[in-house]
Amino acid sequence: MAATPADIAATTRAYLQRHPGEHARLQPLLDLLATVPDPTDRATLPAHVTCSGVVADRDLHVLHIHHRATGLVLCPGGHGEATDKTLLGTAIREVAEEAGIPAGALCLAPRLLDAPVDIDVNDIDANPAKGEVAHQHYDFRFVFHLADGDPPPVDLQQDEVTGAEWRPLAEVSSPELRAKLLAAGLTGRPEPVNASALVHDGRGAYLLHLRDNHPGIWAPGEWSLLGGGQEAGDATIEATLRRELAEEAPGLHLGAVEPLTVEWTTDRHGLAVPIQIFTARWNGHPDDAGLREGVLLHWFHPDDLHRLNLRDSTRRLIQEHAAAQTAARPPAPRTPPTAGPVRRAVAADAEELARLRLVMLHSANVATPPGWEKTCAAWFRERLTEQGAFAAFVVDGGEGTVVSCAAAQYDHCLPRPGQAPYIGVIASVATDPAHRRRGHARQAVAAARQWLADVGCGQVHLTASPDGERLYRDLGFTDPDPAGPIPLAWSTP
Repeated sequence: MAATPADIAATTRAYLQRHPGEHARLQPLLDLLATVPDPTDRATLPAHVTCSGVVADRDLHVLHIHHRATGLVLCPGGHGEATDKTLLGTAIREVAEEAGIPAGALCLAPRLLDAPVDIDVNDIDANPAKGEVAHQHYDFRFVFHLADGDPPPVDLQQDEVTGAEWRPLAEVSSPELRAKLLAAGLTGRPEPVNASALVHDGRGAYLLHLRDNHPGIWAPGEWSLLGGGQEAGDATIEATLRRELAEEAPGLHLGAVEPLTVEWTTDRHGLAVPIQIFTARWNGHPDDAGLREGVLLHWFHPDDLHRLNLRDSTRRLIQEHAAAQTAARPPAPRTPPTAGPVRRAVAADAEELARLRLVMLHSANVATPPGWEKTCAAWFRERLTEQGAFAAFVVDGGEGTVVSCAAAQYDHCLPRPGQAPYIGVIASVATDPAHRRRGHARQAVAAARQWLADVGCGQVHLTASPDGERLYRDLGFTDPDPAGPIPLAWSTP
């Protein structure tokens, strides 16, 4: 069995901190653990460790088994086996073997978690048929709730048990166990005992954590949300989240967190685990989070998730959140320091240009699908890398941000006497809402118009919104010549 004497001693001492009055009764167990190599082996005498599973349903009735050999009515339990990883694992296996209730139908009881509710000391009579002398069992008793509302059908291990019944707490067969269960504040209902944070930057990127690829931990080698399991000192499930984040990434300082949903998964023992998912916004660099556990933190967009070793439930959660964010509101405006002078955009500005284009489209009630912003950024990046017929002009906001922009492109004209060789277009004029009415768009449009004129455009077109019409007229844009060609357009159905 993987549980070492040191592991069992640590569990016992933690139990005694909650029940100091039992120290004298359990001191022989601590002495035993200091002297024997395998305290769970039934051949270890004069005493060894056993485990039981206390299964409580929604009505706080506890499962009892009628044991064939002794005639006693007890909770499912027994000796450890070599395949058991922990004491808790022994209790889970015994429930499955004796009552037919699988691990996935059980979850840990809040507040008790994976700590034993009771350590019982009972005398076992000699059994000459098995070659056993009289000895003692130190029985570690763990509490489980049912993950679903109705108790699953009990499938008894017929060679060892003769029947089963669900007893109210006040009628639990063991007086010591009964008293501890009545004092434990059990509800019988599963509650979140793990908490995770869906951290996003408000612009479509999500922070994921690459876990260590070590056996024995949950989700080894997978990308996951930050977070972890509740501990006894956590006052609330939000306190669990903040403690876990402080331990995993102390530089990740989140402000307000909001409950999003409860997700279910399974732990390394196969138990059902309800996880409270919170959402929070953060705009920092992963390297600043000071990661202490796991391998890496990184920002990802939803359309990159297919490339990752990621649980389907986590992938679905991110995609649904991203879709809801896009549908609910336009991208949040930046509030950087005072804006600087206009300049020509470079490839590093592609994400900011895409963000401002979304601001413009949302203001015109144009919906965009999840992940579209990244596609748009790639389009800008490709064209800004090349020295071609495209340019964008931006007003810096400081710290790598852009508060206003205008894009320009040109193309050849068909030859005509007296006509310039190119015709230009200005588009994607956008300014962060927090930085409007400061002349930034005027700077960007004027710079785009001048660039088009310098490359040989004799005419520049743009489409004016009602809010932008005055600006463009002030910059010299006019209505088409009524005596000239009538501008018409054709679009695909």
